[in-house]
This record gives sequence, structure tokens and C-alpha cells, in this order.
Amino acid sequence: MHSQKIALIGAALLAAGTLGAQTPANDPSARLREVLPADVAQKVLATIAVARAHELPARALEQRALKFAAKGVEPNLIAKAIEQQEDRMEKAKDALDNARKPSSDEIEAGAEAIRQGVDGAAVSELAKSAPSGRSLAVPLFVIGSLVDRGLPSDDALARVLAKLQARASDRELEEISEGLGATNGNRPATAGRPESNPGKALGHTTTGGGPPPGIPANGGKSAKPTTNPGKGNKK
Repeated sequence: MHSQKIALIGAALLAAGTLGAQTPANDPSARLREVLPADVAQKVLATIAVARAHELPARALEQRALKFAAKGVEPNLIAKAIEQQEDRMEKAKDALDNARKPSSDEIEAGAEAIRQGVDGAAVSELAKSAPSGRSLAVPLFVIGSLVDRGLPSDDALARVLAKLQARASDRELEEISEGLGATNGNRPATAGRPESNPGKALGHTTTGGGPPPGIPANGGKSAKPTTNPGKGNKK
């Protein structure tokens, strides 16, 4: 997998210059070239090309990079963040593939859960144990939110699985996280809000010093998952 990824990145870098002139102006890749230095844009687009080749939600990576750029994040940190998120998407897809053919939303939610501290084994167990035909996008976002609030991964998984087996709605699942936040006096629930801790998105935590230099305190989207997250790529 590592050698294949290197080969794909090399091919994407070679093609980046020639394809740029053919890219429609409203395409995210064209916008990335406008807002990022040329060398950083090439790195980001190469990572996105790897994601697309591996059937990962590449558009979500494009939007992630554009949001960081709009908030003034240092370009090299953007490239690093996108590379790390692509790697988490790979891990999430591998974990979900053990039990089902995951949708783009489920892969993205799984990557976000991993970013928040959920291990791949928990992602895989959720996919195996959840009712057949139920989208896992919101359940994964909720597990990630619970772990981000300090709940052990196994406990978060058990709470969400119990709700799933009781046929709880997505809204009822989100209330688990909201209830925990109210009990602990924490910040409002962040399920479905991938960039609530952009420092962690770059492999850092905010404990004791906040996100690394160049990363704003709140670097991303606030929209929750779609009400029907099994359809396509929501980002």
C-alpha cells in the first residue's frame, strides 16, 4: 500500500501542471491553485488524487483544504493535514470494508472518529454489529464526539450500539453526546463537526497549549451530517 501510494503521488505531481489549464474555474482543484502556493497546491492535489484512486471521498479533502486556506492556516500545515486525513480515510475504509461496502459519508465519518481518538477496531465492530442497512455516518460521528469528550472508546461504542439495536433515530443518537456534555459541563456537542479541534486534525491535541501556530481555534464546518447520510458524499 505504501509503495502504491508513493507511485500514485508521483503520477499526480507529473500530471498536475498539464491538467491545471483544463480544469473548470469552479472546480475545487482550480480554487486550490489560486489560494495555495504552487508547490503546496501540487502536494495537496497529489494526495487528493491518491484518495480518488482508492475510492475515498476526495471532494471532502478538497473542501477541507479550502476551509483551512480561507481561515489563514499556514500552507504547509494544510498539506500535512490533508495527508493525515487521507491516511485516516484509508484506515476507516479498511475497518468498514470488513463488514460492508461503505458509503463516502461513512468513510468520512469513520476518519473523523479516528481523528477524535476512536481506534479502528471499534469502527470495525460497529460495522459488524449495527443493524443491516443502517447508515453508520451519524453513529460514527457520535462515537467520535463521545471519545473527544473523554469517554473510553469501548464505552462509547457500547452506548451507540445499544441505541442502534433499539432502532433509535439519528437525532436520538446525537442526544447521547448532548446529554454527556450537559452532565460534564463541556462545550456543546460536536457530532458531525469535523474541524471543531483543527489542532488535533494535524496530529496535535489542544491540551496545555492550544493548536499549533497557524491553526485557528475553530478551523472548520459546523454543519451536522445530512439526515440521510447514506447517499453519496455530503462534503
